[in-house]
Amino acid sequence: MTRRRPSTPSPLPQRAGIDAVRVRLPVAGADAWATLRDHLVGRLGAGDGVLDAMIAEGRIVRADGSAITAASAYEPGGSVWFHRDLAPETPVPFTIGIVYRDEHIVVADKPHFLATTPRGSHVTETALARLRRDLGLTTLGPAHRLDRLTAGLVLFVVRPAERGKYQTLFRDRLVRKEYEAVAAYDPAVPLPVTLRSRIEKERGVLAAREVPGGEPNAETDVRLAAHAGRLGRYRLTPHTGRTHQLRVHMNRLGLPILGDPLYPVVADPVAPGDFHRPLQLLARSLEFRDPVTGREHRFVSARTLRAWTSYASWADGPADQ
Repeated sequence: MTRRRPSTPSPLPQRAGIDAVRVRLPVAGADAWATLRDHLVGRLGAGDGVLDAMIAEGRIVRADGSAITAASAYEPGGSVWFHRDLAPETPVPFTIGIVYRDEHIVVADKPHFLATTPRGSHVTETALARLRRDLGLTTLGPAHRLDRLTAGLVLFVVRPAERGKYQTLFRDRLVRKEYEAVAAYDPAVPLPVTLRSRIEKERGVLAAREVPGGEPNAETDVRLAAHAGRLGRYRLTPHTGRTHQLRVHMNRLGLPILGDPLYPVVADPVAPGDFHRPLQLLARSLEFRDPVTGREHRFVSARTLRAWTSYASWADGPADQ
């Protein structure tokens, strides 16, 4: 059995719910760098001026919290920590609901437009950073992720030592997830149906694609829950977790989810701060046996999809998502 090496705690506190960056210093090739500064300039690609200013301000520290200097010798096998300068972000003006909380987990009810974890241009305006700040849980981490444009339930783990047990539930498909979506109603589409296909997502390409004839890696059950006029409310049960799986499969049926900026065609980028017409996709419920406590859990989102309750409201402008 392979044991995970204990992680070295950061000597720097979180800033706005964001951890400091850790840079591990390699042993191999250590002779190439006389100083820590030389290594970091080449490693981080931030430029001489930026690194020199950070060093002069004491912002780069060792494990014991001591700041490095421009003359500090390279330390093979060691680590240094620092906080990145974060760009301003447009606040997402919607709250996160808390469906459940105990000493092991937090189940959050995420709004549309809020990323689950820091990535790209979304760092402090993420569910993880907000929850760490609001709940005072600096060790909180995600057990899985939900697309930024999708609302609904996300499971977070309080204790880092237990995170792997909850992540394994998702990896081994031991969590039953149910989603809700609003799309056009077409009585000619035979439902319920189980869709299986191979979905691939290339790095740098916004939309995922189905590969004809490929070995299936994505499976979704689609059912019509209700319909009113030209709209249908659909219940989606994924048995796998490919990127954009539900959106791709609904599009395959000729029923693209309302508000989807990628399927069937990639739309022009939405300006920051434009919270009109959220994607009408909601992670409605999560069910699983808790791997730590043994409890049987079933959690349900309190959110509703606005296009279903009021199409005009969804089309005209933002509200609490």
